[in-house]
Amino acid sequence: MKKIFFPILALTMMLPSSYSQEVKVRAAFDTNRIYLGDQTRFTLTVDQPADLALILPEFKDTLIRNIEVLSGPLTDSMKNSNGILRVRKEYLITSFDSGLYQIPPVYAELRSEEGLKRFYSDYSFLEVIRIRIAPPDTTARIFDIIGPYKAPLTLGEMLPWMLLLLIAAVPVYFAIRFFRKFRRHDSVEEVLVIPEPAHIIAFRDLEKLRAEKLWQKGEIKQYYTRLTEILRQYLENRFNVCSLELTTNETLEALILTGFRKNTDYNKLKAVLTGADMVKFAKYNPEPVENESFFQDAWDFISVTRVADAPADNGEIRTESEEGRS
Repeated sequence: MKKIFFPILALTMMLPSSYSQEVKVRAAFDTNRIYLGDQTRFTLTVDQPADLALILPEFKDTLIRNIEVLSGPLTDSMKNSNGILRVRKEYLITSFDSGLYQIPPVYAELRSEEGLKRFYSDYSFLEVIRIRIAPPDTTARIFDIIGPYKAPLTLGEMLPWMLLLLIAAVPVYFAIRFFRKFRRHDSVEEVLVIPEPAHIIAFRDLEKLRAEKLWQKGEIKQYYTRLTEILRQYLENRFNVCSLELTTNETLEALILTGFRKNTDYNKLKAVLTGADMVKFAKYNPEPVENESFFQDAWDFISVTRVADAPADNGEIRTESEEGRS
């Protein structure tokens, strides 16, 4: 029995000393020198075993005389892989009395059946200095009294002036509008701009698209996007169908509502719009002959559905198939 008792007693007596090697208490300021009235942080850091219940001090109004606590503590803790727990307490402090201050060591307490044990930090130092307004030798020159500082303008001070400016701007705005309207000359005639026929615009855009050779460069999606935009803009200019804002099915239904019949020309338009949707949304890669075929279908649809009384020699571009039919 004695062989077991004495080792346990020795281990118990060594326990506080082993803890003292693992507990570390540090106290420090973020900076050791501040100006009068400036603020800095005072941090207390304790590294301890995670299972050790230490009592840490808390500062309320002051650290020591003339060093005031503005806020805190902000407490944070973190445990590392070795089982060591780090506890941090931060205080925001300031001082309005210049001088060099020495902060006594801060301690953490361990209360156990064996008694009370404290773990101390080192001393901390803080120097509070004044702002030098005058040069060291004040007898060499006489300085005038420093004038009062100008306080910054607040929103409450500026608001009445802003309202007054707004009230004054309203009649000025209407006066300017009145005089501009009064000075207009009624005799000036408006120039009537006659828009180009829808098919002329469409044929010109198709020729530009052909010259760009987009699908030959591998820009298939861009080619079909441009081709359908030209067709949709033509439908809006020719049949007043706002196709740019509609899907393919909605476009075809809106075209039928204008009195357009489901004939060969309708099928060509449907084929071009549907094929373009497959390229743009289903990642379909058409053959070169299909690219040419869709372009020709678009051209034929515009050529057949253009305004009936439009003269043939008004600058439009005709295909070889049209010249053969004529």
